Amino acid sequence: MPNETRANSASKIAIVTGGSRGLGRNTAINLARRGVNVIFTYRANRAEAEAAVSEIKALGVDAIALQLDTGHIADFDAFVGKVKDTLQGLGRSEFDYLVNNAGSSYHAAIVETTEEAFDELVNVHLKGVYFLTQKLLSLMADGGRIINISSGLARFAVPGISAYASMKGAVEVFTRYLAKELGPRGITANTVAPGAIATDFSGGMVRDNPTYNKMVADATALGRAGVPDDVGPMIASLLSEDNRWVNGQRIEVSGGTYL
Repeated sequence: MPNETRANSASKIAIVTGGSRGLGRNTAINLARRGVNVIFTYRANRAEAEAAVSEIKALGVDAIALQLDTGHIADFDAFVGKVKDTLQGLGRSEFDYLVNNAGSSYHAAIVETTEEAFDELVNVHLKGVYFLTQKLLSLMADGGRIINISSGLARFAVPGISAYASMKGAVEVFTRYLAKELGPRGITANTVAPGAIATDFSGGMVRDNPTYNKMVADATALGRAGVPDDVGPMIASLLSEDNRWVNGQRIEVSGGTYL
């Protein structure tokens, strides 16, 4: 990694939660292709995170993986301390972009949804997003950008995913409030809502189940399920200066699902 890149205080820095796999990893890679240094979190799989670091660094930018379970709010203060130290190592005291991507799925009918599972979803997808953003705001540069990942399921209803979709609906409301309250600092906040994407999410349901994949394709105007490369480049583009006037919006990236 060239020393001049580390020393360049003008280099942009992004924090991507859940950046070791799936959409988060694809987003981190596409940010790197645009010259953005990346700090990303991973929950447990260190080997997977280290592989992602190597892939991102090969694109000529800095990449640092930090362990974090975004459902454990009590760990956030210590995590912010690690971010501060990491930023200092990159020659900065602030970062520019935050992508709240980390999450897990849950499939159960309303009558079968347990309070324990519901609370876990709240911690990861709503409380975690809310309070991690809150605690990182002191380290975000004025003029920065926030993207929260929602889901097409916040617009259309598929039986058996009500609890997960409800969290995403709440995140969309939170995002609008971020845009309003952070406007005086020049910070934008938007929601990106992917459709069904062929990753290991939900146990690889879209990627590995031909029947489910076909169902998604049949419901999509462009005639196929999405792949990570349909979403990561869009997020990287939304974070760029080209989209500086986009604020408080929900942008669905689904190929036209259930139009």
